[in-house]
Amino acid sequence: MTDKKYFADVQGFLRLESEAIAQTATRLKQDEIERVVQLLAGCKGKIVILGVGKSGIIAQKIAATMTSTGTGALHLHPSDALHGGIGIINSDDVVMILSNSGETDEIVEMLPYLKRRQVPIIALVGNLNSTLGRRADAVIDGSVDQEACPLNLAPTTSTTVALALGDALALTLMQVKGLTPDDFAINHPAGQLGKRLTLTVADLMHSGADNPTIALGAMWVEVVKRISAGGLGAVNVVDDAGRLAGIITDGDLRRAIERLDHEALAKLHCEEIMTRNPTVANPELLAYDALQLMEDRPSQISVLPVVDGERVCVGLIRLHDIVRSGL
Repeated sequence: MTDKKYFADVQGFLRLESEAIAQTATRLKQDEIERVVQLLAGCKGKIVILGVGKSGIIAQKIAATMTSTGTGALHLHPSDALHGGIGIINSDDVVMILSNSGETDEIVEMLPYLKRRQVPIIALVGNLNSTLGRRADAVIDGSVDQEACPLNLAPTTSTTVALALGDALALTLMQVKGLTPDDFAINHPAGQLGKRLTLTVADLMHSGADNPTIALGAMWVEVVKRISAGGLGAVNVVDDAGRLAGIITDGDLRRAIERLDHEALAKLHCEEIMTRNPTVANPELLAYDALQLMEDRPSQISVLPVVDGERVCVGLIRLHDIVRSGL
């Protein structure tokens, strides 16, 4: 290593790649892009994206982006396709091929077999006059003036442009198909947005044998035992039909004990401690909305009884349960 400073080099390479993307936007032909989007949006099957080497890696990313944004897509390596993998391609699919030169052996060899299957072929290519460019049904100009590589050899600017074009197509299809946040969440159930739009109270609540309940008329000592056994810091008070009558938390119990003398404490029943008509959730309520019920109020609460349409107590959900889910 020398004392040479590298900051300017990094900046220069970034500018080369960003300028190449900007030039690509001005170089595109409107009629070709309209044709490409129509083919992709009208596809009744799946989008099969092919590429070799670095282009294959970009093809994988484009396929993943399309799939996650509502357009079913997959990556197929041309070598695998020539040895049986082509069987995954059906006549209702659309094939998109990435190649800077447009003359990659495996890709050129595949073209007759793709044509025989009568699938539309979209070429994202750096050479419009290449074999791939001439034989494709629609062509996207992904050419670049030079690679960012100092030797003008390593695929850098060309793959960045291909990736940007793939993203632009995926996002355009997302708009064409009218993808909503709910649709997006279905494809991203583990993400925060996905959880916010799909995770319900029923998924997180303590129910069945884990639902801490106690009958009306129970003495305060029984309440203490039930709260301790449940380990949730609260107990639901229910009537003979299992309908919710109230809720008692650790705090409710502590405050009652503090204000009463020994004689009054001996006669203390749960009805005198419980919060009547508490804020409740139903099992179908989104967990995120339950979180808002707990927090968006003058005095925040940390537990919610869960009741069904008949107000039968079916569970208990805590703020901790929702936070732990990743919301």
